[in-house]
Amino acid sequence: MFIILLKYIKPIEEVEKELAAHIEYLEKYYSAQKFICSGRRNPRIGGVILCNAYSVEEVEAIIAEDPFYINEIAEYEIIEFLPTKCAEGFERFIGQ
Repeated sequence: MFIILLKYIKPIEEVEKELAAHIEYLEKYYSAQKFICSGRRNPRIGGVILCNAYSVEEVEAIIAEDPFYINEIAEYEIIEFLPTKCAEGFERFIGQ
């Protein structure tokens, strides 16, 4: 399991220009069951994605398709963690 932290490196106006394409990208990986949840950071300095991937290399390949990455809108931090406890219903995401 991975947490992907996005930090905007361009003004919010540039973020807004690429937002529709970024949402399309998110939908692709929700459909592929790679993304579990995502959203804006507060204050609005970036975003967070919870990603169910097999390796950091897979996460990097997924990130490489993000319009925010392609257009240098955001920088990314990847945090790998091993869930050991979760809320009921969430266990289906663990160990995939």
